[in-house]
Amino acid sequence: MVAETAQRLAVLLRAGIAPERAWQFVAEVDGGPAESIVARMRSGQRVADSVEQEGEHWRAVAGAWRIAAEVGAPLAESLRAIAGAARDAAEAADDVAIALAEPAMTARLMSWLPAAGLVLGGALGFDILGVVVGTPFGAASVIGGAGMMLLGRWWSARLIRSASRRTDMPGLRAELTAIALSGGASASRASALVEDADPGGDQSTTTRVLELSRVAGVPAAELLRAAAADDRQSARTRGRLAAAQLGSRLLLPLGACTLPAFFLLGVAPMILSVLASTPVVW
Repeated sequence: MVAETAQRLAVLLRAGIAPERAWQFVAEVDGGPAESIVARMRSGQRVADSVEQEGEHWRAVAGAWRIAAEVGAPLAESLRAIAGAARDAAEAADDVAIALAEPAMTARLMSWLPAAGLVLGGALGFDILGVVVGTPFGAASVIGGAGMMLLGRWWSARLIRSASRRTDMPGLRAELTAIALSGGASASRASALVEDADPGGDQSTTTRVLELSRVAGVPAAELLRAAAADDRQSARTRGRLAAAQLGSRLLLPLGACTLPAFFLLGVAPMILSVLASTPVVW
């Protein structure tokens, strides 16, 4: 939604429509966040402040708008750059989500295997309830198996969350710095404006690019945009690598928790039921 809105605003601004009017047109057609932003603008808030209050995903648009207005950078081109960055970030997140879907679904299904073994034992006619209630070994087996099953589910969920973790928009700091420089701001002022926007991320890449620009005597804006694109590509690669590694990492909770839980919940109660029903011959 952020990328589409920023792109439409860029087109409208490029066509000569005033910024506030452009927001109104987008709100009338799309509604949703744009409508809330326009409502805040009508109450007297500035555009950037209205956008920033919409939430974390809109901070990039708010920062670009605020910096462009401050230094006099072309607003349409600034929003176009942010739209491209947001689109790249969304595509990277989609790639990671697709890669994670299969191992995550397999892990969730396997986590219910111990409980399925317990139900299967009862369906086959074994006196599972009698063993659980009537013998201390049966009760201990079920309690231990349930604990192992819950531990395996928690462990798997934590691995999946770790693999799917991502930054909101890699390269945003470099993009905002490029916008400030394109409006004629000095490197020090551009850095200060970007710090006020608080885009997050590592500052070292932007610092190195600015130093390269100073030493080589070339404009830094294009170098910064290229660095931002590299950051987004690196984030996409890291996400794919984490998704590829997830399949092997999920074997740890499977072997350490799920399979022992299956034995304790599915196999041990059936064995105890058979032993309890077998007459003892002296």
